[in-house]
Amino acid sequence: VGYKALAANVSDIAAMGGAPKHALVSVSVPPSWGPQRTQAFYDGLYACADRYGVAVIGGDTTASPRHLAVAVTLTGTVEAGGALRRDGARPGEFVFLTGPVGLSAGGLYGMLPASGGKRPRPPERLVRAHRRPVPSVRAGRLLAENGWGSALNDVSDGLASEAWEIAEASGVRLALRETALPLSGELAAYASDCRIDPLEWMLYGGEDYVLLGTAKREHEKAIKDAFRAQGLPFFVVGETEAGAAGVVLDRADGNRMALAKRGFNHFAKG
Repeated sequence: VGYKALAANVSDIAAMGGAPKHALVSVSVPPSWGPQRTQAFYDGLYACADRYGVAVIGGDTTASPRHLAVAVTLTGTVEAGGALRRDGARPGEFVFLTGPVGLSAGGLYGMLPASGGKRPRPPERLVRAHRRPVPSVRAGRLLAENGWGSALNDVSDGLASEAWEIAEASGVRLALRETALPLSGELAAYASDCRIDPLEWMLYGGEDYVLLGTAKREHEKAIKDAFRAQGLPFFVVGETEAGAAGVVLDRADGNRMALAKRGFNHFAKG
């Protein structure tokens, strides 16, 4: 929990091409949490801070009557005028991902209790993807430092939802290709065991914290070469088109379908 609370914020900084710097952490601890459990929370938080060069410079610690409550505020820096926003995509660009999607959703599915029987045990990679996500800070910095990205977002609430955010902010249509979406072999096998279409987790699961973005075609080779040199994954998964803002998926069978604007909603009831 401590690691992930900070990692989610680190990913928000990465989504604008920034470098994370300083964190303020406020924690309200319930009576049921003893010293060891509280220490474990901070161990996880500082493990994430050390990994991404974040200095925890303050915050607040209070008591809570029942539940643990955590609030993290993170600052970051980016070159003046170099922040990558959601509104920079233009028609005729390519759409990319900086890693596979759906792993976290698959891991969470396997860890949650089943209502009608026991679920298959998820692979360790999927569990780790959910518990210890890896924000794409270096990928975001490469795009910002070189002026390659036109729009950028992180996949926290689901690929479809994040694509819609770019489409609406930029006034373009994002056309994703099903055959180009990075599907992990472990995710595919586990989804098959669970009798679930892995595309559901990939499009609507969220909490992958990879980056979704757009860039001009003229930069494609340079970006691919730079990512390869850094040992970073990079996948071209679609194109931007002129037209009403929206997101579509070109299926493997040749049909095109509109993607619903859904994913995790922080304010949904139920």
